[in-house]
Amino acid sequence: MNAKKILIIPHQHPDGDCLGSAGALQEFLNNANKDARIFCATPAHERFHFIPHARAISTDIAHFADPDIDLVVVLDSGDLRYAGVADHLKNHRADIINIDHHPTNEKYGAINLVIPTASSTAEIVFHFFKHNSVVITPAMATALLTGIVTDTGNFTNGATNPTAMIIAGELLRAGANLNMVNQNTLKNKSLAVLKLWGAALARLTRHDESGITHTYLTQKDFAEQGVSESEADGIANFLNNLEGGKISLMLKETADGKIKGSLRTTRDDTDVAAMAKNLGGGGHKKAAGFTVDGTIDEVLKKILK
Repeated sequence: MNAKKILIIPHQHPDGDCLGSAGALQEFLNNANKDARIFCATPAHERFHFIPHARAISTDIAHFADPDIDLVVVLDSGDLRYAGVADHLKNHRADIINIDHHPTNEKYGAINLVIPTASSTAEIVFHFFKHNSVVITPAMATALLTGIVTDTGNFTNGATNPTAMIIAGELLRAGANLNMVNQNTLKNKSLAVLKLWGAALARLTRHDESGITHTYLTQKDFAEQGVSESEADGIANFLNNLEGGKISLMLKETADGKIKGSLRTTRDDTDVAAMAKNLGGGGHKKAAGFTVDGTIDEVLKKILK
């Protein structure tokens, strides 16, 4: 590895998969005496601070002006817009390594390590370590296990595959702390967060013609409960537990006035990634998302058409 200075970039509003992948890569590079750090366009939620190096993530765009940065590793992002760094990397001198598992990935890197059949980006990083005979430390194992657990919904959603289960076992043998992962990602809902979820569940509506079950949350909802937008992130996956229906849709009003949508399905004959792509987003066949301008009513009407 000839890179002098490396910038690792998880996508904005980072989740357990991109943060776990970033933490494991940072730990690996530190152990290899490489000058590397993690940049994210938005801060990581404190519930992910148990992941190695998550507390040290920088949001300072001055990193992109550093002339010594000659390698950028972008994680879990189908495109640089989703990563939140499209403008920062335009005409940048650094080579880009693109590591991702989304089938809608735009292959924007000089090297594109994109495996759509992988359960998570963390699974791909694991394969990279194994292929290069990298010793996975307990800290790296915990970080990677976080990515796999969160992106498979604790091994319950469509991303779960036999390989993910095998890798999870290997990570546990390498010293991954599953109890820590579960405590911070599954068992961390405060009373205020559950009340927020209650508001979303109370608004559930099924559109019989399209088979879409939908709900929404506004900025007013977040303000009333005193919680951040990220606390709604698990609702879309939870709606996959619904009996009947074809697709579940969670709409969320963001602080900058946009509407973020999360689409989920458990059906093999439905491709929500295609729906999301029509709205400028992307993702997987059974789990996808998008962000658009407009109001919740306007976006919902457009989708239900």
